[in-house]
Amino acid sequence: MRTRIKICGITRAEDGVAVAEAGGDAIGLVFYGPSPRHVTIEQAQAVVAALPPFVTVVGLFVNASDDEIREVLDAVPLGLLQFHGDEPAGLCGGYGLPYIKALRMAPGLDVAATAGLYRDAQGILLDAYSPDTVGGTGEVFDWQAVPEGLKKSIILAGGLTPLNVAKGITQVRPYAVDVSGGVEASKGIKDTAKIAAFVDAVRSV
Repeated sequence: MRTRIKICGITRAEDGVAVAEAGGDAIGLVFYGPSPRHVTIEQAQAVVAALPPFVTVVGLFVNASDDEIREVLDAVPLGLLQFHGDEPAGLCGGYGLPYIKALRMAPGLDVAATAGLYRDAQGILLDAYSPDTVGGTGEVFDWQAVPEGLKKSIILAGGLTPLNVAKGITQVRPYAVDVSGGVEASKGIKDTAKIAAFVDAVRSV
């Protein structure tokens, strides 16, 4: 089974189109104000309107309020939710859409036990841990810390680039990979050539 590809932190319509043209499976829209890749509802609508069919649109939230999430859902046609904060399972599954839960690979985290709390999640995204930021660190975590036999589909994130993603796939064997900074010209602005190189590297495995 081929490894799926999500390009996160899309802020411009042309970058979303570049992902689709390169063969990416999903794009991520960040609805988290402190992120340099944050999008407004209007920006998100413009990105989605430019996409061809069969590209999944993922909305990323970090400890957002119920009102904030529902405001986005009322205005932007999302296909999947991604919760990247400390959201409990009951909240994540309460919006009538499939979701994935991100776990930051902090020292001592029991990945299997924590993932088990999110029984209705479609997948578990594993990202690098930083005490100073939530996601988008550009750092690679220790892939050997990923336990074998997890019952959920694994999405590998954290510091991936066209140069290291093949190694990550070979070692972790994830269902999907998720990249943001590794295919950028600057924060929030994607590089079309890097997107294509990333997709090619994934397909090579």
